[in-house]
Amino acid sequence: MSEELILSLEELRVVGALIEKQVTTPEYYPLTLNALRQACNQLSNREPVVAFDERTVVWALESLRDRKLVRVVTTADGRVPKYRHVLDEALGLKSPEMAVMCVLMLRGAQTVGEIRTRTERLYPFSALSFVETTLEDLMTRDVPLVVKLPRQTGRKESRYMHLLGGEVEVTETEAATRTEGATSEARGESGRVARLEQELREVRAELAELRGQFAEFKKQFE
Repeated sequence: MSEELILSLEELRVVGALIEKQVTTPEYYPLTLNALRQACNQLSNREPVVAFDERTVVWALESLRDRKLVRVVTTADGRVPKYRHVLDEALGLKSPEMAVMCVLMLRGAQTVGEIRTRTERLYPFSALSFVETTLEDLMTRDVPLVVKLPRQTGRKESRYMHLLGGEVEVTETEAATRTEGATSEARGESGRVARLEQELREVRAELAELRGQFAEFKKQFE
């Protein structure tokens, strides 16, 4: 991937939000700075959720303009600048490819099924096979834009991730977390059982001692 196409988290969120709003709310597109900041910070359909201030969005926009991925649109009154992306032009992407890239930029690595569900408002894939074909096209370009991640422990399906943020570091963090949690739970259960067994042994010992004392007491009256 060319260094010019390695985007920061802020740049990815800004251009992803522009792509999404172009399709889902065309009546408000291109976006003003304030509308774009709200789109970046919205709580739904975002992972991770962020809280960019105006300065952060402006910095990302300027950087994206330098990379020729975003353009400024002057309004009729000339007072409020608006912004639109040109990622499709820059990378030669079709509508289904743009939809897939958009949800990957906004929500991170996902399975084929998750991608199909989350692109419904952006592009209506009629079958999972069409999503798979689109992913294959993105992975086999001269400069790949998507990578298939190794299937994680505990997951039935592999996930896919865009490469606009650079090479993807494959970790087992999620699987390790689940395993660690299960192990901790098992350890906790084992500890609880061990404590109960110890308490039972102590009760039995005390009962045996009481029986012995009672037997000695009875002998005094025989």
